[in-house]
Amino acid sequence: MKAVTWQARHSVSVEEVPDPTLRRRDDAIIAVTSTGLCGSDLHLYDPLSPFMRPGDIVGHEAMGVVVEVGPDVRTLRPGDRVVVPFNISCGTCWMCGQGLHSQCETTQNVEHGTGASLFGSSTLYGGVPGGQAEYLRVPFADTLPIKVPHGPPDDRFLFLSDVLPTAWQAVEYADVGPDDTLLVLGAGPIGDMAARIAIQKGCRVLVADPVPERLARVASYGAEPVPMLSPDDRVLDVVRGATKGRGADAVIDAVGMEAHGSPVIDGVALAAGALPHSVREPMLRKAGVDRLAALHLALDAVRRGGTVSVIGVYGGAMDPMPLMEMFDKQVQLRMGQANVRAWSDQILARLLEDGDPLGVEQFATHHLPLEQAPGAYRDFRNKKDGMVKVVFQP
Repeated sequence: MKAVTWQARHSVSVEEVPDPTLRRRDDAIIAVTSTGLCGSDLHLYDPLSPFMRPGDIVGHEAMGVVVEVGPDVRTLRPGDRVVVPFNISCGTCWMCGQGLHSQCETTQNVEHGTGASLFGSSTLYGGVPGGQAEYLRVPFADTLPIKVPHGPPDDRFLFLSDVLPTAWQAVEYADVGPDDTLLVLGAGPIGDMAARIAIQKGCRVLVADPVPERLARVASYGAEPVPMLSPDDRVLDVVRGATKGRGADAVIDAVGMEAHGSPVIDGVALAAGALPHSVREPMLRKAGVDRLAALHLALDAVRRGGTVSVIGVYGGAMDPMPLMEMFDKQVQLRMGQANVRAWSDQILARLLEDGDPLGVEQFATHHLPLEQAPGAYRDFRNKKDGMVKVVFQP
């Protein structure tokens, strides 16, 4: 089959690789019909590249049609249409029972001290082959895949794999309601969708981003765009002006670890790249430092007693936090990988409503064949051609 494979820092390629096979009795194999390109994929493309191996199959947003199931699978059969959550959760352990599917005890990577395994990620999260491919092996076939009806286009359901539950959790963790003011930092796919969800909850939503095309997208759904022109921009002035000087009731950090632009990250990654795997991985696990501009802005912009919801991924182990300010302001901080299966049923019910209330069918800006993945990675990283969300069609 054809698959997008990681080859080196800033380098992916489409290669012929062996088809996946059933490895466990409760596995399923799907023929992928659509698969997304996510900002988290860029983390593997650049700052987290030392944890990758040449030939790793990337991508974690996939849906398709079941072509084969293991002998113990009871709820799926060939021909079923499914969306595959990006985090691999068994659905039956204690953590899954608490709705913490991203911490699944069955697939936790204990040797690295990390949570549940992820499709198409690095060795830190299991090194499981990903979904930017023609076929995908899906474990826990009775509990992990989300069965969706045939008929509507893939884009109606594809974003159940990551974008929708991640944005949904960000808004839930922000704990906002009607008439609250929410600031969303970052108008990439997650920030964009979080703004749409919060607007439907009756919130006043301000969205800050440096890319005009992205601000125009969120403004069309009723958000108030806040241009970010430099590190010393006037986001705080705008937020305080909109809230009588108090600050936003909640802030969503949808930026996290930036895929480029940090000389510290670049320098550490480049230096580590020359070291053996046995040395560089522990070094980066213990010494990594993120660029924290977005998080610090969130803490400045939130009102006293407000909530900061961090849904952007961070990877540093020594990140300094302004604990005095956080304590003094009584800031509530919630964060974590999205627990996809905790939210998927209620989101699916929304997707099945008439009228496409979240605009998912027009959400992707680019639909491309899988062969164009290398160029799409470069353009997405560089924010070219109005690229916000890419969907590959194998």
